[in-house]
Amino acid sequence: MSFQMTGVAVGWQVYALTHSTFALGMVGLVQFLPMLLLTLVVGHAADRFNRKTIISICQAVECSTLALLAISSYLHQLHPPGIYCAVAAIGAARAFENPSTQALVPGLVNDSKVPQAIAWSSSATQTASIVGPALGGLLYVFGAHVPYGSGACLYGIAAILSSTIQPKRRSSGRGAVTARSIFSGIHYIRQRKNILGAISLDLFAVLLGGATALLPAYARDILHTGPWGLGLLRLAPAVGALSTAIFLAHHPIRTRAGHRMFTAVIVFGMATIIFALSRNLLLSLGILCILGAADVTSVVVRASLVQLETPDEMRGRVSAVNSLFIGTSNQLGQFESGITAAWFGLIPATVFGGAGSIVIALIWMGLFPGLRRLESVVGPAADEKVQVAN
Repeated sequence: MSFQMTGVAVGWQVYALTHSTFALGMVGLVQFLPMLLLTLVVGHAADRFNRKTIISICQAVECSTLALLAISSYLHQLHPPGIYCAVAAIGAARAFENPSTQALVPGLVNDSKVPQAIAWSSSATQTASIVGPALGGLLYVFGAHVPYGSGACLYGIAAILSSTIQPKRRSSGRGAVTARSIFSGIHYIRQRKNILGAISLDLFAVLLGGATALLPAYARDILHTGPWGLGLLRLAPAVGALSTAIFLAHHPIRTRAGHRMFTAVIVFGMATIIFALSRNLLLSLGILCILGAADVTSVVVRASLVQLETPDEMRGRVSAVNSLFIGTSNQLGQFESGITAAWFGLIPATVFGGAGSIVIALIWMGLFPGLRRLESVVGPAADEKVQVAN
């Protein structure tokens, strides 16, 4: 909830101060750069140290950063460079937090339940994505310091709750840190085409189809609404994603998983194009719901595949590389969307991105036929014994 509230507040405040889609894109870039620079380090940390402790520390850092944003904004001393610095600090914390969180989930349940656990985890995230943007937009009416301060409180609560998690099984050993062990996550992914295809599909498809990065501009300039409207636009994809995630938690995908994942990416691209051409707020909200449903379907398949085909002692490093790909598609995709919108215009850039997502899905179906023919992600794939460098 805190992260989603912050996203609305930062996006609206930066655009209000600069009236620049390029500035919106910079928010994504400064959040992505720490993730890029820290990828190899954070993966090794997630495999060597207590994952729940890493998560709690990161959330405490994020709490402190938002508290500083709240104070600076209240004193009217906050400007775009200061916002960028704060976003970079949050990006660095999330660079450690996300791989640890991804690697922790499979240790809480049996392997056969991992896809359902990921679906429930996604539904929790999407619930926050529903409440957070709407609440952030509402609180912003009272000043930017209000959502920042509320977010700081929520991150503090999250840090306390994370410290109480009790995994069913612990990560194995703390081997020596070597160049081979640091790069072993990348090597492992390169050897397994299904994993490589799944995470690279997310990288390129969402990198091009990042319409949500431009929602502040759409809300203000195309749909002519205020912060509350931006909150609704940010809420809509989460509504579609939440309903789909809950359905998948009760009815995991057991047949034609690869085909459904590629179909979901194509639907995602089509929804992006239709959203770009919409001038009606209600239509835009409906299309964003479909976009969110398609996105979470592909996310559950990809995440389940990656976690089940990776042994626990490697999950931190593989999750770190996966997080980099996700971060590239989201944060760097936000930067790409801002740049193309500044160059070609808001609507043409979004249409181009949606079409690009469809093209990427079609190309990847040919490049990774095994992934296309993947039948199910429910099963004991993770039980495979793999010799890896610790």
